[in-house]
Amino acid sequence: MPPIESIQVFQVLNSSPHARLEQYATLGDGLMAALWNNRHDLREYHAPSHHTLSCYIADGTGTFRRDQPGHKGAPGKLCILPAGHESAWVINGEIRLAHLYVSPEQFALGCVTLLDREPREMQLHENTFLDDAEQAGLFQKLIRMNWAEPGERLLTSSLAHEMLSHALLNQVGLRDGLRLKGGLAPHMRRQLVDFIETHLADPLSLGQLAGICALSEYHFARMFRESFGLPPHQYLLARRLAHARHLLRHTSRPLSDIALACGFASASHFSNRFRQAMGATPGEYRMALAP
Repeated sequence: MPPIESIQVFQVLNSSPHARLEQYATLGDGLMAALWNNRHDLREYHAPSHHTLSCYIADGTGTFRRDQPGHKGAPGKLCILPAGHESAWVINGEIRLAHLYVSPEQFALGCVTLLDREPREMQLHENTFLDDAEQAGLFQKLIRMNWAEPGERLLTSSLAHEMLSHALLNQVGLRDGLRLKGGLAPHMRRQLVDFIETHLADPLSLGQLAGICALSEYHFARMFRESFGLPPHQYLLARRLAHARHLLRHTSRPLSDIALACGFASASHFSNRFRQAMGATPGEYRMALAP
C-alpha cells in the first residue's frame, strides 16, 4: 500500500500554505483518511490515481468549483472525486473537511464482491455538493474517533469499509457506451468467485484457477487482472482476510482455527499477513470489534 503522502489530493492540500492537516491515518485495505482545515485558497486536482470521498464538516459556504461559481458548499455536503478527474476549487473563508481516499484496487474488489460486476464496467460518479445524510453521518462518526489509538484505528477501518460500501451501492454506475475487450467471460468470472469463496481454506494454485477457465497460467493471470482489477494472488488474499475479519468479529473460534479456515498455513503466518493489512494483530482486532 502506498504511503498517504503519495496520494495526489493529499499532496495538493498538504502543499498549501493555507491548509492545515488535523490528523490522518492509513487504515489498511487501500483506505486512508485525513481531516483538514483550509481558508482563502485555490487548489487544483489533476487526474489523481485514487478515488476521494469528501465531506464538509463545518463552514465551506464560500467554497465552489471554478467551473461552477454559482454552486456553493455547506456543512454536510459531500463531494465525490473519482480517480482521473480534473477539478479546480476556490475556497473563500473557512472550511473544515474530511477525506476518505480509496485505492483503485479496493474499488475494484468492491465492484466484484459487492456488485458482482467487472470493475471496468463501473465508474464512480463525479458529484459536487451531494446531499447524503447517511454518508455524512458516517463521516461525523469517523472524525469523532481517535485515529492514533490502536483500538480506535480498527473501528475507524471498519467504518471506512462501511463508507466505501455505501458509495459503491449509491454513487457507482455503469460506464456509458463501454465496449469491453478481453478479460474473462461473465459466467467464468462468477464461477471463479464462487469457487474461491468455497475454497478459502484450501491451498489454491494459479494452475488450479486457470484450469477452471481452460486457460494457460499466463493468459489466465492477464485476463483475471483485466476482469477483477487486481492479480489473482491479491484477490485471494483480500478475500481470505475479509473472511478472517468476519470470523473474528462474529465467532469465538481460536485464532489457530481461523488461520486454517482462511487458508493460512499457521497462526503466525496469519498474524503477520493480518497485521500488514490492518495495522493490528488478529487478537487486537477481535478485542476492538467483536460484539
